[in-house]
Amino acid sequence: MMIMCLTLSAISVITLWLFSLWRGFSSSLVQANPSFPSKSTRTGNGRGRSNVLLVVAHPDDESMFFVPTILYLTSNGHNLYILCISNGNSEGKGNIRKEELYRACATLKVPLQQIKVVDHLDLQDGFGKPWNHQLLAALVEEEIKKQCVDVVITFDNYGVSGHPNHRDVHTGICMLLRENLEMNIEAWELISTNIFRKYIGPVDIWSSILSALSDHSGSICCLPNQHPLKCYQAMAEHYSQWVWFRKLFVLLSRYTYVNTVRKIVY
Repeated sequence: MMIMCLTLSAISVITLWLFSLWRGFSSSLVQANPSFPSKSTRTGNGRGRSNVLLVVAHPDDESMFFVPTILYLTSNGHNLYILCISNGNSEGKGNIRKEELYRACATLKVPLQQIKVVDHLDLQDGFGKPWNHQLLAALVEEEIKKQCVDVVITFDNYGVSGHPNHRDVHTGICMLLRENLEMNIEAWELISTNIFRKYIGPVDIWSSILSALSDHSGSICCLPNQHPLKCYQAMAEHYSQWVWFRKLFVLLSRYTYVNTVRKIVY
């Protein structure tokens, strides 16, 4: 009896996983998100396209956490720029990791000339190295002005994993936005979830869609990933980081299959 119960439970979990994967990324379920991004620059043909700046802390953040957002933006014709605040040099592999980032972004169809990696003494990768928020804000402001950015996307105040560098990026960007209201930048943050939702893979698509639908202000958007294999392919380009627990993370993490983003109010 015990074996039968365990077998039925396993079958139920696998069925739910596969059903969520199929339905979650079918064209009938993936809905347009007209409110994301809502700020755009008009192109010559009259269609609104945004210049979007994705700000991350380390090489591989874009592949581990933001692939659904990146694919959504590029597939809808937005101009995506990526600013990586450090080169991930905590183990002395900064130059290697920078090249890995370029290759991962090529997999995600982000042009090399639209990627910038910072290597500053006050912004080094590490849990015990607090980042200078004022310096970080200045670097983001410089990139916003250089690329005529309409929209900024980054981590929320927990930073998905709680990594202090992720949280510092959020703090620095919020500081910039509050102190420069005249810039009129639209900003979005990737919502962190509890550990249960974080590791239920595509099953979390249902909670994410419900959360977006229940928000009538348009400040929360659900971005399913119709091509989850792209996340695996991009992360595999970070070969210096492609160890067993990160492979498991990519398989189980909701961030491979869906991103839920929330507009930052400042």
